[in-house]
Amino acid sequence: QRQLVESGGGLAQPGGSLRLSCEASGFSLDSYSVGWFRQAPGKEREFVAAISWKSGANTYYADSTKGRFTISRDNTKNTVYLQMSRLKPEDTAVYYCAAASGAGTGYDYWGQGTQVTVSS
Repeated sequence: QRQLVESGGGLAQPGGSLRLSCEASGFSLDSYSVGWFRQAPGKEREFVAAISWKSGANTYYADSTKGRFTISRDNTKNTVYLQMSRLKPEDTAVYYCAAASGAGTGYDYWGQGTQVTVSS
């Protein structure tokens, strides 16, 4: 069964850091571009960051996360990471990862999400 599983969420203080992981099972994640998205209560899901397939040479960030978040991948572990620093209360949301094969059909697989709460 092909699936993505996020982990690493939790409670952090403003200014703190968390690292999220997105591990694939049942398929090789290196053949997919991977994106992170988040959805806060009462808000629409929004793009956070993305990384290109294979070496991950290209990365993309939302304006709200640029300079604070870093996306990376370790293909030997079939995992993509989202390092989040200088967290703000407005970063509170459920974070999802998704994988896209690039066939023009959008994201093929989605994880179940992990909660991130930023509060003092």
